[in-house]
Amino acid sequence: MTGPAVQDQELDQFDKKILDIIQTGFPLEPRPYAVIGDAVGLTEAEALARVRALKERRIIRRLGANFNSWKLGFRSTLCAAKVPEDKFDEFVAEVNSHVGVTHNYLRAHAYNVWFTFIGPSWEEVCSTLDSITQKTGIPILNLPAEELYKIRVDFKMDEDPATD
Repeated sequence: MTGPAVQDQELDQFDKKILDIIQTGFPLEPRPYAVIGDAVGLTEAEALARVRALKERRIIRRLGANFNSWKLGFRSTLCAAKVPEDKFDEFVAEVNSHVGVTHNYLRAHAYNVWFTFIGPSWEEVCSTLDSITQKTGIPILNLPAEELYKIRVDFKMDEDPATD
């Protein structure tokens, strides 16, 4: 479900600087890779090639915007399921077929599959989860947040004090 750890792969200073920029400061410009390249000392083409290579190596899993879904009227929930090994592939395929699934992880626990789901309304969220259960025969534990906490996490890659 997730690729190899970043620390297990070689990253040079350009890659680290690019990762620092794109985590939370991706330039909203007509030519963002030119801006990134200028910031790290590369050409636009070199910056874009490095980002593509980082995606191919699965160091970058996803590149896209994050929206405050609650303010847009959407509802989300954390879900967990106890999935027998012989139904695992079928269950995961069904869960992942829904566009509202934002994360899906395997855990070493009785509840071995955990995922988050988002939909345009609470009714839609519950209906979709019920549909997954009907199709797979696996009950889903629906764990909506009682309070919303947003934690912003940046993983500092470039340890050079001159770039701080």
